[in-house]
Amino acid sequence: MTRDLNSMNFVSTIENNKIPVLVDFWADWCSPCKLMGNQIEELDEEMDGKAIFAKVNVDEEDMLSNSYEISSIPTCILFVNGRVVQEFKGVVPKERLKAIIEEYTH
Repeated sequence: MTRDLNSMNFVSTIENNKIPVLVDFWADWCSPCKLMGNQIEELDEEMDGKAIFAKVNVDEEDMLSNSYEISSIPTCILFVNGRVVQEFKGVVPKERLKAIIEEYTH
């Protein structure tokens, strides 16, 4: 199950993991976000612990959204060892996203 991130747990989630962390910046009113969210939930199950899947509601966490300069949603950011390694805007096909994440798994 994807984790809900906020300003209290964002940094610890990103920095304290040895595996990739994919963060989905989304909003409840955004239809493409719902599609992307469903794909991410499926990936979370398929990848079985090889990566962490998390989400940030941009309407509730504007400080986080601003700090990562989120200008459109959905936007996904892939973190490895606490650093941004990839960023995706819009709906990305699930298989493409999975292949990119797998490049960073051991």
